[in-house]
Amino acid sequence: MEQKIIKIENSELTARLFGSFDINTRMIEKAFSVSIRNRSGEEGDAVAVVGESADQVRLAAAAIEYLTKLARSNETLTEQQVGYVISMVRDGNEGELESLDGDCICITTRGKPIKAKTVGQKRYVEAISKNTVVFGIGPAGTGKTFLAVAMAVRALRQKQVNRIILTRPAIEAGEKLGFLPGDLQSKIDPYLRPLYDAMFEMMGAENYQRLLEKGVIEIAPLAYMRGRTLDDSFIILDEAQNATPEQMKMFLTRLGFNSKAVVTGDLTQTDLPSGMKSGLATAVRILDGVEDIKIHEFTDRDVVRHKLVQRIILAYEAYERKQAHESRDKADSGKKYRVQDRNGSGGDRR
Repeated sequence: MEQKIIKIENSELTARLFGSFDINTRMIEKAFSVSIRNRSGEEGDAVAVVGESADQVRLAAAAIEYLTKLARSNETLTEQQVGYVISMVRDGNEGELESLDGDCICITTRGKPIKAKTVGQKRYVEAISKNTVVFGIGPAGTGKTFLAVAMAVRALRQKQVNRIILTRPAIEAGEKLGFLPGDLQSKIDPYLRPLYDAMFEMMGAENYQRLLEKGVIEIAPLAYMRGRTLDDSFIILDEAQNATPEQMKMFLTRLGFNSKAVVTGDLTQTDLPSGMKSGLATAVRILDGVEDIKIHEFTDRDVVRHKLVQRIILAYEAYERKQAHESRDKADSGKKYRVQDRNGSGGDRR
């Protein structure tokens, strides 16, 4: 049997590490086929990792050490965080976890620090810092919009820009604008709600409203961007998969001096009419490799919402792969039949 002892400063830290009803350590035990026990003594708390394989014990210990570091920051470890650390360690990427210990992006009105929670999010934040235009593409729950808004708020607070402009296409997802009550602003507000929520989280409702009235913050549908030149601005285009190629070109050419643009979207959730191309997909193909433009792709591993969101994404991806495979098989069978028919193998035609 192999064993490794990890010292813990106090019982409170140990409790955070183990989680409610030891849920965190049970996940590690299952992932690495080890046994984890709490050992208390005169020298303080310690965790013993025991297993048949030295490699599995080493990996489990690495996961525990990193999770202990997270717990020291008074964080309550979530099941998603534990699962992410396990997957990174199991894939041999534990060294990359150290990059997540950087400074926070900003502080919310409730005093909560906003930090990248995955390596993919960390690279996304770094890309925004280093490039003028960044495309953040990936599934729901990866923090594309939230982190972009956090970076915009930081840029405003550090006086790197004079205003924040948030926009998204007003495309119906199965509903018609005309059936919604109220004037035009009332009709488009539901489409902009995710942006409002992110701003409220970062700034507070009162501060947000004050900056909105002063014109420091602007939230508007994409169509309102036409004909403008946006200088000294941090511009975020959300749900960009619903922009047409013409709208995307119009948006990208609004960029002025000392401005930065972040374009976010999920190419698997396009609400455009059937047969219409997504401006986001077109832009990614055209602009890939252009200097000062970065295209960052998130994966299901970067999902930081409820664990079920990640499972839903994986299930849909598996279903779509199966459908694509069946379509190819059907097309190949039809092609084979037509070739046989032309060669006279389909029967006597005399």
